[in-house]
Amino acid sequence: MTLTAHPAVTRPLALALGLALAGLAQASEDEVKKSMEAFIGSPAVETVTRTPYAGLYEVVLKNGQLVYTDEKAAFILDGSIIDTKTRRDVTQARMNELSAIDFASLPLAQAIKQVKGKGTRVIATFEDPNCGYCKRLGKELVGMDDVTIYTFLYPILSPDSTAKSNNIWCAKDKVQAWNGWIVDGKEPAASDCDASAVARNVELGQKLRISGTPTIFLADGTRIGGYVPAAELELALEGVKTK
Repeated sequence: MTLTAHPAVTRPLALALGLALAGLAQASEDEVKKSMEAFIGSPAVETVTRTPYAGLYEVVLKNGQLVYTDEKAAFILDGSIIDTKTRRDVTQARMNELSAIDFASLPLAQAIKQVKGKGTRVIATFEDPNCGYCKRLGKELVGMDDVTIYTFLYPILSPDSTAKSNNIWCAKDKVQAWNGWIVDGKEPAASDCDASAVARNVELGQKLRISGTPTIFLADGTRIGGYVPAAELELALEGVKTK
């Protein structure tokens, strides 16, 4: 004879089992975090999430790095995972998600604003005036049209970078001073004003984990790390999803 439980009994049992399994999954992620931090030797883990592939756990470190490990943290994988069915780099896709920002939250008043053409497309850049790749980017941006550029002065390379940034920020025409230096190599004139916005930019960049310049943000929050030619930036702008 087959015994069948009454629905009134199975529902609570199923709910209890589901909650128990959820609790075990959470506890497992906590244990992975503890194991990883024990291995690293510091509280360096920001989040741990079980992935749907290969029993791996995604570990996001506080420095922005993403690695993978097993449930016992016996092995650590530092590299990309590729979905062979879709040929999609799931690690890069996840990194894009993690590095994206809320563009609307940027304090644009702390940036140098220049409008080219109608300026309907919008980007924000974090740049050091002594950054060679920033100078290359500046020359690329000269030829672009229909774009509004917010340049956050982000002096992280040297004390001279800070001095130049302050002089550019204090210039009567910030756009002219910036382009004069970054495109034409014309030294910004010494100037004095409240340049605290530059220091706030450095604090902001650190919060956004910007470790190199140039760093570009599109209007949808997508981050582009490093120099890109105008043609590549144009393609990226075409892919921006407007709300």
